[in-house]
Amino acid sequence: MNRRVICCVIVLLAIPTGIVWRSLPLPYFAWKYGGSALWTVALYFTLAALLPRLRPAAIATMSAIAALLVEFSRLAQQPALEAFRQTLAGRLLLGRYFSFWDIAAYWLVIIALFFVDSRLLQSHTQSN
Repeated sequence: MNRRVICCVIVLLAIPTGIVWRSLPLPYFAWKYGGSALWTVALYFTLAALLPRLRPAAIATMSAIAALLVEFSRLAQQPALEAFRQTLAGRLLLGRYFSFWDIAAYWLVIIALFFVDSRLLQSHTQSN
């Protein structure tokens, strides 16, 4: 199976899992950071699916920057952006509250995904 297909499958699994995860009555830490981890998985592998020829280090760097920008966008107080954040899509895509802990969580997951993706790419190139 090619890398793009694998990445798309991962994204298509991560998104509904994340939505279900955030609707479960879990302890706060698990609810918050499990959902953030699944958001990060969807972000990373969406970029990897869109740019399958990029190395995992480039995807990880782009993911880290995108996560940082999304987190800092929460500090922007524009009416249209705030209205979007009140919707389900806005809460799931952008979140509502800024937190340095969220950035740390995203980056830890991105580091883990970099290693997983490196292995995936390595095994994929060896099998071809």
